[in-house]
Amino acid sequence: MLKHKTQKITPRVLADLKKRSSIGIIFYPIALCIALFSGDYYYRHPFFSNLFLVITFGICIFRITHRILDRKLVQNRANTITFMTSVLLTPMVWGIGYAIFTIQQEELYTQILMVTCTIGLCSGGVVAFIPSLRLSLGFNACIMLPGIVSLLIFTNNYPLGFLFILFFIYMIFMAYRQNNEYWTALNNEALLEQKTEALKKISNRDGLTGLYNRRYFDQAFSYEWERSIRQKTSVAILICDVDYFKKINDQYGHIAGDEYLKMISGFLEQIFRRKTDIVARYGGEEFVILMPEITIETAKNQAEKVREFFELNSLEFEGQTIHTTISVGLANIVPEPDMEKELLLSKADSALYMAKSQGRNQVCIDLHD
Repeated sequence: MLKHKTQKITPRVLADLKKRSSIGIIFYPIALCIALFSGDYYYRHPFFSNLFLVITFGICIFRITHRILDRKLVQNRANTITFMTSVLLTPMVWGIGYAIFTIQQEELYTQILMVTCTIGLCSGGVVAFIPSLRLSLGFNACIMLPGIVSLLIFTNNYPLGFLFILFFIYMIFMAYRQNNEYWTALNNEALLEQKTEALKKISNRDGLTGLYNRRYFDQAFSYEWERSIRQKTSVAILICDVDYFKKINDQYGHIAGDEYLKMISGFLEQIFRRKTDIVARYGGEEFVILMPEITIETAKNQAEKVREFFELNSLEFEGQTIHTTISVGLANIVPEPDMEKELLLSKADSALYMAKSQGRNQVCIDLHD
């Protein structure tokens, strides 16, 4: 169960509060009209009735207008305070109005209507503003306390006054309980979203290297290919393959081979750091990099950085120095609507085959149309 001090009013919670408050706005003027115009009360107390109507309708119109314009307003602290204040003004005006009703003589019928309306509006408001415990408790206090004071002090109606006190306390307990339930559910939902996102990331990642896996690469490649067709921009693919990787596994063991693949992965992520670059393990000791909107010269420079790094660096593993080189195939194209994306992969793969067949440890580019 969450503690109240951790219940920060986030934009989502604030939006929930505003949504919950919308439907209740119309009930205040409706309930007030029923109370005032039943039994000819309005004609016996026209000044008070008009004043009560004007203030109530004015606040409700302001709240409705503010709600309509809310999407266009800057969502800052001032906007939030305006919303909270207008929410509390409504029950405060109603509570004071009800307190005045209680001291009026020979108006039992209207007083019964107001008791019923006050209890109903209090219940609805406390529940509606459950996401904010302070707002829910404040609503309860604003609508109930004026009547309680009037009943106990000015009218000496102790039975009804004590019943209002019991209801007021009951609403406090309800607010605390339902507030806890709301935030517990919200927290559970957030945890579920985090776990879902984590599972999604796991499903898109290679278990050994932490790079994107082939499934995710294929999805990203399809998206970038279609985008490049629409925008008539280039897209490049770079395929890296570790030279003589089988010898590393045979000589140093598969654990050493795994560590070497992790070293490759870490360096590739350092080189290809644009947000649009996709670095993935394509299978075994083969890695693929998708580079949208890049010139062939820049892509070749990046590929040479990769090749030079592995030519000059080794992996120290359990007192042994592991060293090999890497071959790179590169292809770049501005796709046309009638082209299949596999063409680019095929061109990059052909360039890799060329690098392997020409002695390895080199970058080759497929320049064929």
